[in-house]
Amino acid sequence: MSVAGVITRESQSGPVDTAERLVAAIGARGLTVFARIDHAAGAAAAGLTLPPTQLLIFGNARSGTPLMQAQQLLGMELPLRALVWQDQALRTWVSCPDVHWLAQRYGTGPGAAPAVTALAATLEALVTRAITPGADDLDEELEETFPASDPLPWSHDTR
Repeated sequence: MSVAGVITRESQSGPVDTAERLVAAIGARGLTVFARIDHAAGAAAAGLTLPPTQLLIFGNARSGTPLMQAQQLLGMELPLRALVWQDQALRTWVSCPDVHWLAQRYGTGPGAAPAVTALAATLEALVTRAITPGADDLDEELEETFPASDPLPWSHDTR
């Protein structure tokens, strides 16, 4: 399945384990999970059925603000979201926004490129950790991409 602006990757585990690994990866990076919405539970409460589907909304001001400084309308897309879902064939997937596509859509310009690249790499590393059992060895790669303790590797002139 291909949807413009959305990256979808298949998980090697079920939806519960995948979502838990994603939450753990997000927390390990010092990011905040602002909401965890269980769409399947909501459907069941309404008397409807939906395969396991969880939306995680997460981020922090340190990573999202530089993009909004470049184009404030990006605030409609932030904080970031990731959907952990299971299809009819019982395969589990993680879908998230393509940050490069968002930057192009909103016209952030070349000045925001370092922030876009860093955020896209962080999101890719988080998803990879979520979909790959035993991916704890990816922590080193994630730390290099987006150190939790260091200031952002880019600067943004707001003049």
